[in-house]
Amino acid sequence: MTSQKITFDTDMLKFMGLFENLTHAKLKDCFFDRGKLVFLIDQGEMGKALGRNKSNIVKLEKMLNRKIKIVEFNPNRLQFITNYLAPLRITDIQEEGDVVTITGIDTKTKGLIIGIKAQNLRNLEKTVSKYFKIEEIKVV
Repeated sequence: MTSQKITFDTDMLKFMGLFENLTHAKLKDCFFDRGKLVFLIDQGEMGKALGRNKSNIVKLEKMLNRKIKIVEFNPNRLQFITNYLAPLRITDIQEEGDVVTITGIDTKTKGLIIGIKAQNLRNLEKTVSKYFKIEEIKVV
């Protein structure tokens, strides 16, 4: 695992405190990804983080006035990527060295994973590289 130093500004620390106080889920990281506030939680904390009928997400989005995404961390690189891409469905994910290949379920899903000018894909690579050694992510 590559260890990059992660720093948070005061706003991010407020978001993290609010998240933890509301959900009681253990938070690993918090960052922005294309305008969405992403909360990366420890493995096994998803139920707590979501709350009954996803009530915590609804409350947080109202309180913070922005869209949020909750992702469960996994020490397995492929499972982490799968978790990050949810709710998008993929049919297969494989790694060869530090290159990960994702097979999308259909053309629309592949397009959503890749994004305009591949910016979603590059963003995903940047996020994954914070926690794992990775060279490239391909979508087929």
